[in-house]
Amino acid sequence: MATFRLSKSALQEQRSQLRLYEKLLPSLDLKRRQLLGELKKAQHSFARARDARSALDDRIGDELPMLAERGASLAGLVRVRDVRVGTENVAGVKVPRLQGVDFEVARYSLLATPAFTDRLVARLQEAAEQRVRLGVEAERVRVLEGALRRITQRVNLFGHVLIPRARQHMKRIQIHLSDLEREGVVRSKLSKARHLVPLAVAGEGAR
Repeated sequence: MATFRLSKSALQEQRSQLRLYEKLLPSLDLKRRQLLGELKKAQHSFARARDARSALDDRIGDELPMLAERGASLAGLVRVRDVRVGTENVAGVKVPRLQGVDFEVARYSLLATPAFTDRLVARLQEAAEQRVRLGVEAERVRVLEGALRRITQRVNLFGHVLIPRARQHMKRIQIHLSDLEREGVVRSKLSKARHLVPLAVAGEGAR
């Protein structure tokens, strides 16, 4: 543990630090609670995206059961050309936000491809966008979890370490100063008593 001075100036310094810590702690805890709320929202959004993707996979299987036989011949029909991801400020933390997904659809002949090809293209685009959205939602959760972990560590540092330590240091300094004050009073009394003794002796001798 770092040493500190046992003096009035050190006591004032500890008081100033304690006031600062106690002033910062509520705002840090408020941000922690805000981040916790935003994290829960992000986790719910991730769960919805995951469920939507699973539901779409089931829907595609129900609507287009023939894909199991024709999947190879229809490969490469839809390709993701661009993923547009921006950022937004959530409780002071920058998190990703999906802005859109652009696709490139291979040319195909309506006569040479199955009748369900148009529907397949639409579903493939939906599935690809759902995968991208799920990844972005997972990243939002990861970023907010990291931010919450860091702010929680700071709250714990202030609440469980810095503030108690400052109070403990103040108490030790105050005890030390009180001891010095008592010692000063005792020394003063002893000194006064030593001065009075010769006077008393002198008075006895004068008699």
